Amino acid sequence: MLIEKVAPPAAGRAAPLRPRTLPRLLRRAARLRGFGFGTVGLVVYALALGAVLGLASANWATRGRYPFGGVTLNAWTAWPKIGSREADPYVRAIHARTGEVPLALGEGLLLTALTDDAGRRLDPSCRYRIAGATPPARAWTLTVERRGHARETARAAAGEAAKETAKDSSKAAADRPAQGGAVPPARTGFTSTEVLRDRDGRFAVSLSPVVQPGNWLPMPGGDGSIRLVLRLYDTPVAASTGVLEREGVPSITREDCP
Repeated sequence: MLIEKVAPPAAGRAAPLRPRTLPRLLRRAARLRGFGFGTVGLVVYALALGAVLGLASANWATRGRYPFGGVTLNAWTAWPKIGSREADPYVRAIHARTGEVPLALGEGLLLTALTDDAGRRLDPSCRYRIAGATPPARAWTLTVERRGHARETARAAAGEAAKETAKDSSKAAADRPAQGGAVPPARTGFTSTEVLRDRDGRFAVSLSPVVQPGNWLPMPGGDGSIRLVLRLYDTPVAASTGVLEREGVPSITREDCP
């Protein structure tokens, strides 16, 4: 039997590629290309996921109440710094999104309430009594809003007015002059000059979906949480909320629910 001897490769030279070696290298190169494509896809997916989560968190943080800087007084929360230079970026983003102009530090103080004095969320089907007195101020306003912004409250009021106008159009023409044409939007608040008071100068406002005697504030329509807003204008407590007392803000009491 003849045996063919194969001489080893000379020093400094690579061994010649065997027929089975080339397909093996090609398969490895394909795997590397596949791994590279997967890495790029993973990076793109991570960037897209981060962008979506970032936009969602920014939308959540700027669509509701102010996240930081509140001073709690019973059901009310005072926000003394939202109109100052010390306002945090979230507050500024909320104002930029809603178009709301905050009260400056020397102009007044904003107080908001999402619950009653017992800590229960304001229910649109219940009746509440907002009573007592306010901290010293030259003037004040008490309003009820939906989703925390007056712009959406105005939109809801306009929608209710449009519904009432549509109902009026279906009635007899003789009834229209008596109603004066379009129905005015529902009341969304009271001011310190128009609210009815007792002999001691204290007031009581009824927040209810049903008409109430005296100072009646209708529940706003639409979706979302209900927020009471008390704005104090030209008040000495704006510069120092430490002088505010729990007894100095109006009480919010749930009277009944259906």
